[in-house]
Amino acid sequence: MKTWVRSWVPCGEITGMVIRHGEAFSISDRLTLWDNGKAIYRPTVHYAYCPCNAAINSLHELEMRQFKLQEKQRIMNDEIISGRDELGVLLMGHDFKSWWCGSILDIEETRRLVPHQNATTLQVAISVVSAAIWMIKNPKRGFCMPDDIDHEDVLKVSIPFIKPFISIPVDWTPLKNLNTQFTKFDISRPKEEDVWQFASFLVNSRERSNVYARSTEKPETTTV
Repeated sequence: MKTWVRSWVPCGEITGMVIRHGEAFSISDRLTLWDNGKAIYRPTVHYAYCPCNAAINSLHELEMRQFKLQEKQRIMNDEIISGRDELGVLLMGHDFKSWWCGSILDIEETRRLVPHQNATTLQVAISVVSAAIWMIKNPKRGFCMPDDIDHEDVLKVSIPFIKPFISIPVDWTPLKNLNTQFTKFDISRPKEEDVWQFASFLVNSRERSNVYARSTEKPETTTV
């Protein structure tokens, strides 16, 4: 949550937190190319999570408390008056430059489907339900990661509850609108050939420098 990166969702550019998720590791591992036991290509896969203003304020308070959880907690449901959760994947580094695919479920549609809930809880809950249905239909598949199950079967159950569900090309890269004019002097604009490097997405200059310092080999492309 202390690592911030630039990204894109249908409402526009965002700055989000790189929150850890298991899929970030498993998808990257599945797409790694090996040559005689050496990894010669591995795409960057990570989350860029930008919560609502109330959640950001709560996280700031949590940091001020030295990350000791607040005693009083609640999930916002009926207090939400408008908005939507844009949840999807931004694929980058291919011939189409960028491509976004995901759900843009709003609070009005959520309440029509499941009263007193919000878009985030419905997106998460229907994923669990659809995965459980898949497990019931496939009792002998053994232990599976999310990447192992049949995504088309999951989507058939999920999409009616997470619509609108869109898949669109995007004319965006982390360098397209990057403005370093008003940032600290030690932040320099990455080179165009480094457009897909993870450091090009980082907001913090110190973290960006550390990533470049640790990087000894440059992959041909990166998927984020």
